[in-house]
Amino acid sequence: MLKVSWLSGVRALWVIVFLIAMPASVAGNPLQLLLTDSQLNWIGEQVFRNECGSRKPCLVHWNEGEAFPSLGIGHFIWYPDGVDGRFVESFPALVRYMKSRSVTLPDWLEAEEVPPAPWEDRAMFRASANSTRVEDLRNFLANTKGIQAEFIVHRAQASLERVLNAVPAGQRPPLRDRIAALGSTPGGTYALIDYVNFKGEGLAESERYHGQGWGLLQVLQAMSGDPDQSALSQFREAAGQILTRRATNADQAIERERWLPGWLNRLDTYREPDGEAY
Repeated sequence: MLKVSWLSGVRALWVIVFLIAMPASVAGNPLQLLLTDSQLNWIGEQVFRNECGSRKPCLVHWNEGEAFPSLGIGHFIWYPDGVDGRFVESFPALVRYMKSRSVTLPDWLEAEEVPPAPWEDRAMFRASANSTRVEDLRNFLANTKGIQAEFIVHRAQASLERVLNAVPAGQRPPLRDRIAALGSTPGGTYALIDYVNFKGEGLAESERYHGQGWGLLQVLQAMSGDPDQSALSQFREAAGQILTRRATNADQAIERERWLPGWLNRLDTYREPDGEAY
């Protein structure tokens, strides 16, 4: 196992995140890193700001127009009993990861199998949004940002090889080159990690509108390859095109009218940090 020492503040963190994001095909073997709590907490705060505007109530939330609540700094999806949604569920995977890391969970989440979300629909959730159980869950998630960040990075690292392996062998070299180019800069590395958490890998057949996906794979494929543009600029533009296509294809007008502007604002943060910002 490779240990990475603390160098200096956030600048060191970008070095660490770069290594994490490097695909296994480039690194030789899957890369495992030991990060300090302060480093993981810093990553968590960035994702928390993207997903929740750093607002604690948003840690347990149910968006209008969705059939599921979103939890934690990464707005991990948790389906109620009987709901079989098109999006990849992620909150149970977070809970299982926490168990593997010996995190003490709320008693009602300690069962061997992660239960479905305890609210049947958004109306039921809203009626109990200030209950003791929900507030305790918010407090738990507020106090475990570091391990949630570790899960996000772990998932993103694993996703890179899955994305490459999902295309025919002859199509992999340009995608591998694009991942490597993104992973060579702080802004590009952050974009890779955040986008996987934000919109997924793009591999699930259920995550398609009219047969067209919107995950990391689709964004990498849509990058222009223009040698006069940085990889990060290409990624940002391609992601905007892919998410606009998703909203256009969606049956729900809310995706076009309310969600798309927020998605595009988030993509605008995919830029290289200025000066001492890192």
